[in-house]
Amino acid sequence: MDRQSLANEKFGTETATRLISVRASDSLRAFTAASAASTDECQDYLLLIDARALDRECLSRSLTEYDENMNIVTVGSFEEWQKRRMQSEPSAILFMIGGRKVSDADVSDKISALAERFKASPVIVGAESDELAQLLKALECGARGYIPTSVGINVAAEAVALARAGGVFVPASSILAAKEVIASVTSGTRCADSLFTPREVVVAEALRRGKANKIIAYEMDLCESTVKVHIRNIMKKLNATNRTEVAYKIREFVR
Repeated sequence: MDRQSLANEKFGTETATRLISVRASDSLRAFTAASAASTDECQDYLLLIDARALDRECLSRSLTEYDENMNIVTVGSFEEWQKRRMQSEPSAILFMIGGRKVSDADVSDKISALAERFKASPVIVGAESDELAQLLKALECGARGYIPTSVGINVAAEAVALARAGGVFVPASSILAAKEVIASVTSGTRCADSLFTPREVVVAEALRRGKANKIIAYEMDLCESTVKVHIRNIMKKLNATNRTEVAYKIREFVR
C-alpha cells in the first residue's frame, strides 16, 4: 500500500471518529435538553430547595426512585427558581435547611416568605434537628410539615404526599418528646403552682433535663442574664445551693 493510500485511510478514520464523537455529543445535548424541557413543562412537580448541590441531587434521586411518578425540580434558592421561569407553580415546596435552626432569623424569614408566596402550595421544612421547639417554630412560620433527617426516604415521600393532600406532617419523635415534656411539666406544676411563676416552671423543667443556660435562653428567646435571675429565684425557693440540687428536687416534684 503506497503512502497516498495510507494517508487517505488515516484521514478517513480520523474523520469518522470525529463524526461519531460529534454525533454522540449532539445526542447527549439533545437528551439533556429534552429532559430539562420535560421537567420545566411539568404541571405537577415538587420544588426542592437546597443550597447544597450534592445533597439536593441525592435527595431528589432517592425520592424519585421511591416514587417514579414524583416529578422534582431542584434549585439552590427561590431566586434560582424564579430565573427558570417555570410555566406552572409547584404543587409543594420542600425547603431543606440542613444543620441550621428554624429559629435563626434568616431561616424563619425565608420559611415565612415561601409560605406567603406559595399560598396554594404547602411548604415542608427539612432539617437535621427533630427538636420540638424547632418544629413548632416552623409551623408558626407557615410550614405544613417538618421532616428531620433521622427519618427514612419512604417517610419523607409520604410526608410530602400528606402535605399535598392538605395534611400536616410532624415526626413521631417530636410528638413523643412533646408528650414527655407536657406530662412532666403538668405533674410538676401540680406541686409547684404556688411556688414558681410560669416562666420559672419552664426554666426549672429545662434544668431538670440538664440544659445549659445558653440553650435555655435560646429556646425561650430570653437574655442569658434573665435566665440566671430565674435560676437564682428557683434555687432560693427550693433552698438549693447549686444546679444539681435544683435538678434533683425538681425530679422529686414530678414523681
